[in-house]
Amino acid sequence: MPIKDWVPGARRVLSLNSDDRPQGSGITLLVLHSISLPRGKYGGDAIEALFTNRLDPAAHPSFAGLAGVNVSSHFLIYRTGELVQFVPLQKRAWHAGLSTWRGRERCNDFSIGVELEGTDDGAFAAAQYETLFRLLKKLRAVLPLREIAAHSDVAPGRKTDPGTRFDWARLLAGLALK
Repeated sequence: MPIKDWVPGARRVLSLNSDDRPQGSGITLLVLHSISLPRGKYGGDAIEALFTNRLDPAAHPSFAGLAGVNVSSHFLIYRTGELVQFVPLQKRAWHAGLSTWRGRERCNDFSIGVELEGTDDGAFAAAQYETLFRLLKKLRAVLPLREIAAHSDVAPGRKTDPGTRFDWARLLAGLALK
């Protein structure tokens, strides 16, 4: 099942916050993030609004600092397990910002970004892990993904997500079974 740009089963919500990857940059890294808007509130459309430049900065006091911010991710996994894709795989999503992984800078150039609805100090839902396992299986079948890192790993001191409650052992065990 070849996947060029869009993963089957993901709801598509196109974000314009993307651009072309540099020539010859293989997609070898997956970066895991967490996000909720406002912090700790789940459901709603604020994350999708942020990634599609429709977030009203006056809708909540915590949104004021997001005015004019242009960010995106390839994927969002809601707590229900719903998978949304914002950026085609071959495009560069704007998710990692200033980042370095194993001596390579600009992680957006060679990575896929996956946001988990949640906070950096909260547990994630079982449905999110199951969707992440299925997504990783599909991505690894079509991309040369070799590594998975936390946003906090590629931007240490600047970012803390997905946080200490992300269950890395569960992820690795799930990947071994899938």
